[in-house]
Amino acid sequence: MSITIGLFGTCGGSKWRDRFMQVYAEKGIDFYNPNMSGRTPEMKLAEGRHLAEDQIILFPVTDETYATGSLSEVGFSILQAIKINNRRDFVIMIAQDLQPKLKEEPLMAKESLRARALVSVHLRKLEMSNLYLVDTLDEMLEASLILHKAATLRETLAKYNPQNLRIPAP
Repeated sequence: MSITIGLFGTCGGSKWRDRFMQVYAEKGIDFYNPNMSGRTPEMKLAEGRHLAEDQIILFPVTDETYATGSLSEVGFSILQAIKINNRRDFVIMIAQDLQPKLKEEPLMAKESLRARALVSVHLRKLEMSNLYLVDTLDEMLEASLILHKAATLRETLAKYNPQNLRIPAP
């Protein structure tokens, strides 16, 4: 089984993934990038499959957009995925400010900042051993590399897990 890191979160014209993909490629780490143009129905299905199955999910909400969709996705999709499988790891970052150009729309900016604060406060209340909250993309990259190493070790140890020794019922 290959350990894959899913690069979810802020999409559109965001370039946050570039450095992550470069580092992962240099280290031979498998990753999935859902931020592709010309999305077909098959690509959307693949994205859902990766969100449901990738061992490590990264979900940054950057300061580049108002993030209405991303914040909702953290609240519903990501938390549901965490509950379903606690053997997967999730790293979430929510920027608490916006780029200056986004503040030119005061109402949108105010609502985005409010939603970011609310989601962040609620995430910090959760007591889940597979949820990691970081403040910067640098911390997210570092955490993802550590989690990948840990997942690799867990995969190696799986052969010693008593569950693997059970003989299936006829």
